[in-house]
Amino acid sequence: MNAQDMNAQANEAPQAFASRVRRLQLSDFRSYAALDLPISAQVVALTGENGAGKTNVLEALSLLTPGRGLRRADLADCAREQGGGGWAVSIELETQFGALQLGTGIDPATPDMPASRKYRIDREPVGSARAFADHLRVVWLTPAFDGLFTGPAGDRRRFLDRLVLAVDADHGSRVAALERALRNRNRLLEDGLRDGAWLEAAERELAELAVAVAAARSDALMRLGALIAETRDESSPFPWAEVMLAGELEQRVLQEPALAIEEHYRALLRANRGRDAAAGRTLIGPQASDLLVRHGPKGMEAARCSTGEQKALLVGLVLAHARLVTIVSGMAPLVLLDEIAAHFDPRRRAALYQNLEGLGAQVWLTGADPAAFAELGVKAELLHVTPGSVKA
Repeated sequence: MNAQDMNAQANEAPQAFASRVRRLQLSDFRSYAALDLPISAQVVALTGENGAGKTNVLEALSLLTPGRGLRRADLADCAREQGGGGWAVSIELETQFGALQLGTGIDPATPDMPASRKYRIDREPVGSARAFADHLRVVWLTPAFDGLFTGPAGDRRRFLDRLVLAVDADHGSRVAALERALRNRNRLLEDGLRDGAWLEAAERELAELAVAVAAARSDALMRLGALIAETRDESSPFPWAEVMLAGELEQRVLQEPALAIEEHYRALLRANRGRDAAAGRTLIGPQASDLLVRHGPKGMEAARCSTGEQKALLVGLVLAHARLVTIVSGMAPLVLLDEIAAHFDPRRRAALYQNLEGLGAQVWLTGADPAAFAELGVKAELLHVTPGSVKA
């Protein structure tokens, strides 16, 4: 899809609706024994001292999507230390079809039953957080992303997969299946199996999943790149980004049929069994690809930009992603921005707030200094966070 096609899709798409949280309830979650928080605004700003529990609120909201949330924490770690071992997160969501309740959590483990994740829509059980995606999409940015462009490729792959998941709710299950298939092949090689029907079957399954994951990543990134090219603003303090994928399969899926790529990848897997066995892992495939980002106006690799430029570039990328989610899903996403305003001067803060307002999404912000949100005025609901409590 080129930029012209993307623009046409945006024009033809139905009017997007912003699903908004109208009530948040927490039980034994992190620092909160119990929280019942009504929300009325499009922008919610949480202020308080470091360690007060601001990020915990954003994490709770992020758990209403597939995966382990913005901290990528083990589920047991979300339970309050003084609690019984379980926890629950519930929201009342205003959607285009009316009010809806979404909830997730775990019950405490017992000697006969390990702790397991539960999901509910209007108090009725559903199979997974995938069901929530019909009503809610979530985009977030946290300080953990600050070293994204200079850190390991694995961090960028996880960032990319989160980006893809927000526009393609089935991507998470594909990635999880790919990881299982990789572990299965690695285990067979570790056991000394270098040929035979089992290994052939394992590599066939792996090839199908690898091509599906590579195709989903390439498609989402092509869409994002087209949208950025169509809407870029050279005068914005958040520079536009050039995005691309480094990986053989990701390049091939743009040019060749899936079956041909699967056959090619199976041949690579067969040829590299000895090397992969020695390495203890599969060396070629989407599990080794990388997300490459360039500062568009400067034509410079993001990793070579200054710290301030990298932060601004990352914000621009997340804003573009939120717009893409709106176009693809027809829903303006819930946007979670942790400690976002503290790093920007007044000009960039004003531009950020203007961009966020233009998204039409509900936005949750955190920051230690209430003055950083003064420019939002009456548009925002300013809440003060202390350990275990959130108050207006």
